[in-house]
Amino acid sequence: MSEIPETPSGVVWQSSPPGSIYDYIRVASFSIGPDGLVDQWSRRAVELFGVTAEDARGKDPVEAFMPADLRERGHRRVREILDGKEWTGLVPFRMPGEDRPHGIAEMYVMPSETESGERAALCIVVDVRALRRIETDLAASQAIFGQSPFGFLLFGTDLTVKRANRRFATVFGGSADDHRGRTVHDYLPRAEADRMTDALRRVLETGESVADLQIVGAAPGSTDRRQWSINLYRVHSGSGRPVGVAGLGIDVTRRHNAAREAASARRNLALLNEAGARIGTTLDLEATARELLDVAVPGFCDLAAVDLYQGLLTGDEAPPGRMGSPHDVGYGAGSAELRRVAVASAVSDRRVQIGRPRAAGDDTAARTAGADREICCDDGPIEVGSVHRYPFNSPCADALRAGRIRTVPGADGSLVQSTLVVPMVAHDTVVGLVQFSRARGSEPFGERDRALAVELAARAAVCIDNARLYRREHERALILQRSLLPPGDPEAAGLDIACRYLPGTTATEVGGDWFDVIQLPGHRTALVVGDVMGRGLRAAVAMGELRTAVRTLAQLDLEPAEVLSHLDEIARGLGAPGGAQQSARAHKARGPELSEVYLATCVYAVYDPVTRRCTFANAGHLPPVLVEPGEEALLLDVPPGMPLGVGGEPFEEVEVELPEGALLALYTDGLVESRDHPLDEGLSAFRSALSDPGRPLEDVCDHVLSTLDTRHGEDDIALLMARIQGLPAEAVGDWRLPREPRSVGRARELARAQLTAWELEPLVDTVELLVSELVTNALRYGEGEIRVRLLRDRTLVCEVWDAGLVQPRRRRAKDTDEGGRGLQLVGLLSAGWGSRRTPRGKTVWFELALPDGDGLAEPTVDQLLSMF
Repeated sequence: MSEIPETPSGVVWQSSPPGSIYDYIRVASFSIGPDGLVDQWSRRAVELFGVTAEDARGKDPVEAFMPADLRERGHRRVREILDGKEWTGLVPFRMPGEDRPHGIAEMYVMPSETESGERAALCIVVDVRALRRIETDLAASQAIFGQSPFGFLLFGTDLTVKRANRRFATVFGGSADDHRGRTVHDYLPRAEADRMTDALRRVLETGESVADLQIVGAAPGSTDRRQWSINLYRVHSGSGRPVGVAGLGIDVTRRHNAAREAASARRNLALLNEAGARIGTTLDLEATARELLDVAVPGFCDLAAVDLYQGLLTGDEAPPGRMGSPHDVGYGAGSAELRRVAVASAVSDRRVQIGRPRAAGDDTAARTAGADREICCDDGPIEVGSVHRYPFNSPCADALRAGRIRTVPGADGSLVQSTLVVPMVAHDTVVGLVQFSRARGSEPFGERDRALAVELAARAAVCIDNARLYRREHERALILQRSLLPPGDPEAAGLDIACRYLPGTTATEVGGDWFDVIQLPGHRTALVVGDVMGRGLRAAVAMGELRTAVRTLAQLDLEPAEVLSHLDEIARGLGAPGGAQQSARAHKARGPELSEVYLATCVYAVYDPVTRRCTFANAGHLPPVLVEPGEEALLLDVPPGMPLGVGGEPFEEVEVELPEGALLALYTDGLVESRDHPLDEGLSAFRSALSDPGRPLEDVCDHVLSTLDTRHGEDDIALLMARIQGLPAEAVGDWRLPREPRSVGRARELARAQLTAWELEPLVDTVELLVSELVTNALRYGEGEIRVRLLRDRTLVCEVWDAGLVQPRRRRAKDTDEGGRGLQLVGLLSAGWGSRRTPRGKTVWFELALPDGDGLAEPTVDQLLSMF
């Protein structure tokens, strides 16, 4: 016998195991004496009726517990029982003090005898409600085991199957009884069975339920991997003793596959979102390829490589390849040349690189390939930077020809499970190839993965093609821009010149900065620095047009303010095909938004080395910087004016006398302006960098560029510096002659004497002849006093001034004309000649090379006779 836990009615001794049916039914008993009154009352009766033994003994059970309308019948039954009859039936009963029935008891009454031989009765009572609960529980249990659509197992304390339902038997075969005595090792692989056994043992020992235990296995006779969600809980007897573990299994394979598909879709969307944010952040081809691999590895694949056409990287004009065109991929000889530009790997246990896939049917290469090659290669892995071709029959060449994705299985002994070979197509143009590989053990590529691979490659291809187009435009604009800048170090009379031009990097568009040094008559020099607002090819073209216009206007020897006024008209006409007037009408009639607006800033300065005076005019540009010997750098107070292209405002001129040895600097805003500091700080730093102007001018330029925080690459930088070196007095001959015929002879005498003093005797005859012609023209067609000036520097210049406004015009004289050949003779014998207006008349000049220079050859007799 064993002892079970104490109950309110005391200790119960029993030999049957705990959890028997009596624990659930709770049978009560009492006895009736010969007088029909209760003489014994059990503890279960106390629990059932709620009446203590003291209160129950000596009472008539019919009067005490039966409703009034049933008492007569009850008394009759009691008499019959005391007469020796047995009786079984349902009896409504009430609790003492209540009028209504409390419940229905199933009663079994047996006659008995006392010690004295008198008739008595023993009554066994069961509450019908307890029986109905048992029936309901049995029905529910049968529903779970017999009718449940889920697999159900009941494990005993020895973890063997005690009971299985029909659903479980349908999946795993046999009948429900056939599974009794089996263990989980009879259904699952060893690893999963061990997990399940550990979970069963833990639930049995601790009583803690397990929910949604994921188990993977296969049904008997099937190779399909199934996924089950298992719920385990401990089962107790009525007394609370553990009797086993119940397991409910649900096949969640579809749900798992759907969740995996949803997770894959979310991952792909996340990858595409990341690709949109990370691919194409620069305009560098190779950097874009690396960005593609940074997104793909390891989020999409384990290994990846990108090949781009060599022609694409070298800047060929022709598109690298057209989809479906065999010629573009080297028809008959494999693919065109490609360069491996990027490789990425998430495989850390050994060095793995992607090489050339073997040609179709090349099984020998597949069997002999080394473990370091992921796709079976003919010649081994391809290193980054190497140029190669794919064989004609290879999947890569086929993908390039067709422009379609190809799937290549991994070779025997390779770490790669499979590879997606994806052509990079942008605007129907194949720009390269990307290979995505997954190592063995990773999930195989699916259709969704193929679509994602194509999308990733296409996005990168568009960015690469955009970078190619941008680079081509950038190079063209740069070539155009550089072709328009002065070649080498410009030279000028009375000036030591140094210049620097730094274009923006390839990551920024070409700007419209320019500078120029233009030789003017009389050894004067025009210094120009300008900046077209905007960037790209348009700005470079506008800069070229403005620079050409400046050179043309400079040759007319106009004043600086006039030059800028004409430039302003030209700039306003650049945005309209019909010129400035049509542009103005378009602005007025249709609105400025329908016309392109070209704005530019410019400083135009003319330096005269004889007087060392410089005339400035400014169109919205930064002020020039002047550094006098022994003084600090200062900004010249030149009225800024409006930028070119605005129109409507006149430009002012400022004339400044520059001391010998002074330093003049013209520059663009890229030198002093940055997003990191205001313009005033940049100008102050620029002035400080010019604190030692006595050094060689080239060194000064280098010092400025290395000292200033220019953030080079954000904008173009143009710097033009000139050190003042005026013509010495002994290099100038200047005479004023009265307006009379003898001044012609006097001019020849003065010129001969000056040339002799300069030891330029070889030029005496030519100069005398040409001076005679110009002075004669001044007497015949000019007005007022005549001024003759000879200037010696790198060349010899002669100028004849008068107060007349009529400009000389060269014409071809007829054979019968006695005159009209003077200017023809000047043009034939001089290196150059011309005329310009002055504030008080005009100046006619000619230029000759010095004897030791590369002068013009002496005119032939035929050339001289051709004038007559």
